Amino acid sequence: MNEFVETLLDLPWQVGDPKPVYDVVIIGGGGHGLATAYYLATRHGITNVCVLDANFIGSGNSGRNTTIIRSNYGIPESVHFYQRSLEMYQQLEDETGCWIMHTTKGQIWTAHSVMTARTEQTRALMNAACGAKTDYIGPDEIKRLCPQMDITGGGRYPVHGASYHHEGATARHDRVVWAYAQGALRHGAHVFQHTPVTGLTRGADGRVTGVVTPKGNIAAGTVISAVGGHVSTVAGWADVRLPIRTHALQAFVTNAYAQEFAPIVSSNDLVFYVSQTPRGQMLIGAEYDRFASYRQTTTFSYLQACSKKAVTMFPFLGKLRILRSWTGICDVSTDFSPILGPTTTDGFWLSTGWGTWGFKAIPAAGSQLAQLLATGSAPLIEPFGLDRFAREAAMADPSSAGTR
Repeated sequence: MNEFVETLLDLPWQVGDPKPVYDVVIIGGGGHGLATAYYLATRHGITNVCVLDANFIGSGNSGRNTTIIRSNYGIPESVHFYQRSLEMYQQLEDETGCWIMHTTKGQIWTAHSVMTARTEQTRALMNAACGAKTDYIGPDEIKRLCPQMDITGGGRYPVHGASYHHEGATARHDRVVWAYAQGALRHGAHVFQHTPVTGLTRGADGRVTGVVTPKGNIAAGTVISAVGGHVSTVAGWADVRLPIRTHALQAFVTNAYAQEFAPIVSSNDLVFYVSQTPRGQMLIGAEYDRFASYRQTTTFSYLQACSKKAVTMFPFLGKLRILRSWTGICDVSTDFSPILGPTTTDGFWLSTGWGTWGFKAIPAAGSQLAQLLATGSAPLIEPFGLDRFAREAAMADPSSAGTR
């Protein structure tokens, strides 16, 4: 046993089958589903809640992400939302009593052209105005923060400057899932693994009244979908058409390197990012695959292209080997912003549209969705309702998508 294996968790799993009726049934036992159950119970006393996962908790995108936490987004509404989430992550260990291995590292977002430098200067100013600690820095400061970087970009991609997001951080993804699961279970919510949802039950008026599982139908006052890339299938059962396409997102880690790489580094021009894990492995990724797909395997062409970019900026990576790769499937909305709250079908709610930025949103999304369900009001996520598309009020934020 070591620090990467949690030994102090107490997960009081339910014995037997789910109850026939719950106030809320949440489809998807990843970070978003479990956080919503946790905050319903802890903030609002709503404990008659059931979370269902087709596999084991955290087996979907929550276990396939790259653990980056940031709030340096492109529009004020997104900055405010993700800043709340970033601050909640900073307090999550104290609140839950679980060590999630949260580490503030800072994020350097490099610019390799005059045009991109202007974009990063604008980002820094807007972020700072909205409460996200971000500055624009020059090559000398970048080199000081990350001495492993080749500022000349191999002679082809010189670094002009960067926006520096001071509070950029990482946390261990499985520990976040376990922390929320333990908290939800301890406060009375039910969590069932290996219990797939195969359909929804509907009333005569079309209202969603529950879910269908191999263990029988479960009635619910509200059904929330938090299923990531498979959301279009679930929404189809409720006759809800979504502005969502599912794309694969690949990433990989190398063998261990000395624990000397401090920040998270991203590049819009080269379209990749790199950070170091607590094990010392170098974690490298890029944006999601351009074509829509439910594929969960990595490709050699991706590993080759992404590795070439990374080695160009960080020559030391050329001496390391790819140890492991993985792929998640991302629910990407047409405006690159999340979709939260009720839908056009009564009784059916959504937590979707997370694309490549779902992990960093878990605390704020879960708490705000719980607040909206319990009180009818959650101003922080009001701009991200599904009805914005009908109102022609899209929250266009391409910078949400990692390295876009």
